[in-house]
Amino acid sequence: MVKLTAAATTSIPRMIIFALTLIYGLAGLFARDPWKNEDAIGFGGMWILQQGKALDWIVPHLAGRDVSLGAPFPYWLGAILMDLFGPLIGMANAARLYSAICFFAAALAIWYATYLLGRRAEVQPMALAVGGQPSLKNYGMTLADGALLIFLACVGLAQRAHETTPMMAQLMAISIVLYGTVRGLDRPWQGGLWTGLGIAIIALSSNLTLSLMVVCSTIIAVLASNAKLRFRWTLTSTVLGLIGFAIWPILWHLGNLPPEWRHIAQEGWRNMPEMQSRPSIASLSFMSVNFWAYAWPVWPLAMISLAHWSRTQKTGQWRAPHLCIPLSFFVGCCIYILFRSEANEHDLIILIPSLAIIAAFSLPILKRGLISFVDWFAMFSFTIIALAIWIIWLAKITGFPQSTAANLQRLLPGFQAQFDYLTFVIALIITGIWLGIVRWRTSRAPKEIWRCLIISASGTTLMWVLLMTLWLPTIDFAKTYRHVSERLEKVIANTPGCIDTSNLGSAQLASFSYFSKLQLRDDPSCNLMLTHSSLEAKAYASLNKKKIELLWEDRRAADRDERLRLYQVTPAN
Repeated sequence: MVKLTAAATTSIPRMIIFALTLIYGLAGLFARDPWKNEDAIGFGGMWILQQGKALDWIVPHLAGRDVSLGAPFPYWLGAILMDLFGPLIGMANAARLYSAICFFAAALAIWYATYLLGRRAEVQPMALAVGGQPSLKNYGMTLADGALLIFLACVGLAQRAHETTPMMAQLMAISIVLYGTVRGLDRPWQGGLWTGLGIAIIALSSNLTLSLMVVCSTIIAVLASNAKLRFRWTLTSTVLGLIGFAIWPILWHLGNLPPEWRHIAQEGWRNMPEMQSRPSIASLSFMSVNFWAYAWPVWPLAMISLAHWSRTQKTGQWRAPHLCIPLSFFVGCCIYILFRSEANEHDLIILIPSLAIIAAFSLPILKRGLISFVDWFAMFSFTIIALAIWIIWLAKITGFPQSTAANLQRLLPGFQAQFDYLTFVIALIITGIWLGIVRWRTSRAPKEIWRCLIISASGTTLMWVLLMTLWLPTIDFAKTYRHVSERLEKVIANTPGCIDTSNLGSAQLASFSYFSKLQLRDDPSCNLMLTHSSLEAKAYASLNKKKIELLWEDRRAADRDERLRLYQVTPAN
């Protein structure tokens, strides 16, 4: 049982937390190209849908490549946004509105799920003899604010939450299922609608393994919880969930999908991204190394919360909804990641909603020493990062410090930095706000239980906004294929025919199809071949009795390992 006064649960002013979430979610979405790798692939699928025919909408794929990108919902939403807003703000910018919708929906669902859990009787602070304990509403709002701040403070979300990947729709869907399950405890019909909607979205946004894992996690959470959900929630969520699973196969039938394309769609639904029948050593190794930095400071707060609430004097605390429901989803998502053939940072994003909710319940029981450590660590780390961003930007613009400017020129040959007044002013303002927050936190001793999170959440926002203002041209230059595409187009301007992209990566294919008007397809009969492996090109020529001649070789300025090669292909005889 925790002891708290009403003063400790004063919620953050709505304008502040709204502005913080809005700035974080929108920064970095505009005025840039699709980036290598997953961002470009996701955008490439949306681009083909927006430009394509009915078949492209039923089975999302890249230009000229008969391989499904997986379930269609992310690409549908991105293509619709491109149709609506592309003529006004540009196709790439419009597509990234998809990421903003998913991010804000996830943040809202996490806030409301935590708010509802925070109002439950089993988590309420001890009633004080003289009164003055927090009200149900204030305590719930404070915990919900804390969950949102923890979500924003997660270091690994910064870049991944601003890319056009299917994982953003998965993040939104899992958050909605969490909210719907919690909402169903007191409003079965409404909770069932949200749970069913979340399951439908996850079924249309991910492979069958993750979809079924989310369903199983929901069932386990409901069965294990000591607060049983009602039949009305079960009926509503089941019906909507089944509809979600049925929509895509129904479209295969209504669209008279040819057998070969039906097989491609089925394979994409089963195995995109690639799964294994047993846990992957590569995924386990990746998780054990990368999870701790990616999910900082979420995981230590979640561990504190679990340790405290599981050993309280009340029996069956593991079955309490504020632990049981999010923990079930976290374990289910972990199992899914371990069965991935080779997990990456994008997969970890689905772990954060449940962890953030669990972590929020650590706030009432954090010790002063730990609060000070979290604050000072975040303050020191993000101040150093911000200082480094400013110094490197200064070197790009002025050439001083000379050693830093020389290193940048060596890493990014050909990049010309230009001073932009607007981004400079924005960066100054966000830095000034950061200094104001640091001064506020260090000059007084606030009692609110969310005080240890405001520095961390503001720090990640500061870091991301500075990168997306001062460094955006540099990052864009390093991660885009625009310049390579333009040079390739000039090389083959007078060479008719198509380009075989069978040996080209998905990110490169998606980028070239957007930035150029070249005829790209996986077709060995083409008279040109684009690849980044000379060995593959020679093996192809030997196998197919062809003669190849190197016409062009190039790379992105920031990538010293990748080499793109264009070959002229002719019969050997």
